[in-house]
Amino acid sequence: MRKIRTYNSISAHGLDRFPRDSYEVASEISEPDAIMLRSQSLHEICFPDRVKAIARCGAGVNNIPVRDCTHQGIVVFNTPGANANAVKELVLTGMLMSSRNIISGIDFTRTLVNELDNPQFSKLVEKEKKNFVGSELAGKTLGVVGLGAIGASVAHAALALGMNVVGYDPALSVDTAWRLSSQIQRAENLQWLLSRSDFVSLHVPANEHTKDMLNTETFSHAKPGSVILNFARGSIVNQQALMSSLELGTVKQYVCDFPSPELLEHPKVILLPHLGASTEEAEQNCATMAADQLMDFLENGNIRNSVNFPTIRLDRTKGYRIAFANDNVPKVLSQVLVVLSDLEINVIDMLNRSRDDIAYTIVDIESEPTEQLLAQITAVEHVFNVSAF
Repeated sequence: MRKIRTYNSISAHGLDRFPRDSYEVASEISEPDAIMLRSQSLHEICFPDRVKAIARCGAGVNNIPVRDCTHQGIVVFNTPGANANAVKELVLTGMLMSSRNIISGIDFTRTLVNELDNPQFSKLVEKEKKNFVGSELAGKTLGVVGLGAIGASVAHAALALGMNVVGYDPALSVDTAWRLSSQIQRAENLQWLLSRSDFVSLHVPANEHTKDMLNTETFSHAKPGSVILNFARGSIVNQQALMSSLELGTVKQYVCDFPSPELLEHPKVILLPHLGASTEEAEQNCATMAADQLMDFLENGNIRNSVNFPTIRLDRTKGYRIAFANDNVPKVLSQVLVVLSDLEINVIDMLNRSRDDIAYTIVDIESEPTEQLLAQITAVEHVFNVSAF
């Protein structure tokens, strides 16, 4: 019986993916095989040796100590793209709110409750609407920083609205590039994108490389009167530099999904309570993807959408399966194959992949793996995790 420890309220659509005859799923499990969560911080948690994987129902993993997990051989999964449509729709909402003075207009209409008996009610409304004149999105330029699942979705939606789109992503993969429309103009750097964009939408992860990505220097390149939309993470934008840019008028408005005390009452800031992925559909999609990835790993050793281990998948045919992780250095795989040979164990199929400092190998063998075999592979220098499936 495999055990899954849950944190937060996770959609039943995902939890129901686990067969109850072979999985125990609960929030009270103390020695789980895997952890499934949304926003719960795990930075202060000491993981039991039994934990093999952690699945985050969402894209961001800044609430998980990824580096520590890697050292322990724990595979960390996320669910990129599962909430992309929900975030995309909210970004479009943010652009419309900032361009059409929608919030100011709503606030005004609420004051009309005091004018219900005014015979000039309709004329009053017509007179005051001139104070809320906005601008259309069509023909404007949107700069998208980060062209992953969400950023690409936002870019394509903007094209459909008749906007010009400029994209910047120094980490853009070949596969992602193939999926992007040829109408998206590529920016060579962030400064170039900022100087040409009426709207700038941020879609990069929060890490040491993106902290304060928008700062005093980068804001100095922004097109005067531009709008910044941050539905990624608050730390990407330096708040002091933002405040200065808002005062100077370099940035006309800031729309953010991550409220902070400093920005709460700023007249040029629209804040939302982290609603990006808060739809029933997104929560269902994320939970379902996370559950499927955990099961495929726990049952077959396959890895998809991991943030710290290589992507790898080997179809099951016959025989038995083992998998091991090791430091990505020479001769480890050959030494493991020697162990198998010395024990007269025939290899049916094998697949090896690496990612940065980590290598991971799946091996299908004819005979059932014994404790002796697993112990001998574990004893190979640089191997730090061995599993049988």
